[in-house]
Amino acid sequence: MRIIIANWKMNPLIIKDAKALFEAEARGMKKFKYIETVICPPACFLSLFSGAKNIKLGAQDLFWELQGAYTGQVSGKMLKNIGCEYVIVGHSERRRFAGEDDEIVSLKLKAALKCGLKPILCVGEQSGEEMGQIVEKQLKDCLKDISKTQLGEIIICYEPVWAISPGVVGSGKPCLPDDAFSANLFIKKVLTAIYSRFLAEKAVIIYGGSVDSKNAAGFIKEAKMQGALVGGASLVADEFVKIGEAVNGL
Repeated sequence: MRIIIANWKMNPLIIKDAKALFEAEARGMKKFKYIETVICPPACFLSLFSGAKNIKLGAQDLFWELQGAYTGQVSGKMLKNIGCEYVIVGHSERRRFAGEDDEIVSLKLKAALKCGLKPILCVGEQSGEEMGQIVEKQLKDCLKDISKTQLGEIIICYEPVWAISPGVVGSGKPCLPDDAFSANLFIKKVLTAIYSRFLAEKAVIIYGGSVDSKNAAGFIKEAKMQGALVGGASLVADEFVKIGEAVNGL
């Protein structure tokens, strides 16, 4: 079973377009027996899709406290209550634009687990040369005090910032399957040091960074990833479904 996650980011702008996109992706992806599809719309649209069949609902972020005087924040309990099963934590854009560091990401990771949400923990470096140092630190800091049992509830997404589309935060230079495979092995090496080789091999590791229908299969077959976090390509229903077609059964 593979997991394909759509991160719509701050798109689309109106309810009509959000509904049309969700319905088209849900309709296209339901035929794939070997894929778990997760769609993460902006928070203001989440309640529109509560109870959707064949598709798992995810949020793009959450706050680390469950309730209280935190203007503008959304808690994991709220997300769980409207039908979310997944939540993205530590995305590079949150780290850059919202100033989130590993300590904050760790708090959000724990909050997600406490609420029964499956966190999608993003780790990744600004440039390929610093992958080992940065990713190791992110994993060790973010997984601090996370138990062996809890590790099994977490999806780790390798998100090389340098591979994100140009004009956002990266160079637009593609991450090749060989690069992703090296990152996969490195993440397992770090998890082995923190937990054990057995748990490292069982960990769900996916790839995120300019994924499209042309390169998705390579990240599964060659890089040995178990799925993908899809950004821009998830805003075009036909392209997102083509990613499903490329990955289904691999």
